[in-house]
Amino acid sequence: MFSVGAKKKILFRSHWQGSLSEYVTAVAWSSVGLLAASSAAGEVVVWQNGSLVSLLPAGLVSVDCLAFSSDSKFLAAGGQDGKVRVWSKIPPTPLKKGEKQEQEVKLIATLDNAPKWVDKLAWSPTCNHLAFSLGRYVQIWDADTQTVVTTLPFANSSVLDLAWRPNGESIALAGNGGVKVWSTKDWDDDPYLIDMLSASIVTAWSGDSKYIASGNFDNTITVLEYGSPHPWIMHGFPGKVSNLTWSQRGASNPPLLAASSVEAIAVWKKEADDKDGWNANVLTLHERKIQALEFHPQSLLLASAADDGWLCLWTKAKQVGQILEGARDGFSCLAWSQDGQKLAAGGQDGELIIWLESKRGKGFG
Repeated sequence: MFSVGAKKKILFRSHWQGSLSEYVTAVAWSSVGLLAASSAAGEVVVWQNGSLVSLLPAGLVSVDCLAFSSDSKFLAAGGQDGKVRVWSKIPPTPLKKGEKQEQEVKLIATLDNAPKWVDKLAWSPTCNHLAFSLGRYVQIWDADTQTVVTTLPFANSSVLDLAWRPNGESIALAGNGGVKVWSTKDWDDDPYLIDMLSASIVTAWSGDSKYIASGNFDNTITVLEYGSPHPWIMHGFPGKVSNLTWSQRGASNPPLLAASSVEAIAVWKKEADDKDGWNANVLTLHERKIQALEFHPQSLLLASAADDGWLCLWTKAKQVGQILEGARDGFSCLAWSQDGQKLAAGGQDGELIIWLESKRGKGFG
């Protein structure tokens, strides 16, 4: 781990490192600081009090996606066997002064959708509704009642990505022909279509719920101020756009949009006049494909993790302030804790690494 820049201050320091038996497919933090990780060997683990607790042992197929509900009560994981597994925390018993107790987690539901492959899932930000992909469909499942709420047909193709609107009023599904957005107020209403000539492979809402972005197979990005009939189209990427992330609510106004294509990053900012559109600042340092890209939850610090084994922290989404290492064959995923004080990343050789904010690095974001 080393720093770049005149002040040479360390922003994040190594806090903990362990490993899974194969490629780490996903990492996710709960709102109360519990970390979960999954692997291509089928493992699901949680990290607490400096050690890993196994929820699912290595099996024959990969677990590809996982997420905590917004209230941290539930953890869901899906993978190649078509099963969506949901765990819930058991409320801890009262503790005596000075005692520590780990939060026990137990499996409460297994939704079997074989032979479909579940590679996308996400929780509603406002309730315990879980959305997960089933080929050309997305199912919405209520964890509190353990019942199916609705099934949404994408029809055009398999669902390539899904994203809840931060205000909870909509969910967007991406695939061939663009993005379809359903209102959560009436699931039977026809979806709003953001039409595209190619396939949308990744989609993301801004934290203020105002904009929706789509990274497309034809090497473009589409950005729509939701409700407006005319989207902006960004061109010039070296390949398909595989990662999108918005700066979080309050970090900047308007929010910044960062996108990665192959080894390059473009950070887009909307100009004050709509007719001037969005202008980009290109960040270049990575030598191989970027696998994950995510803004810090309270600042413009941008993290990018790539096949080259570098996890770069971009100060104000403009210049590298620090480079973190530790994944011999490259990084595969990353996630900020919700308070922004911890950063977790998974490696392609099974590494699971956590960095902790160094107080000496204040002001770098």
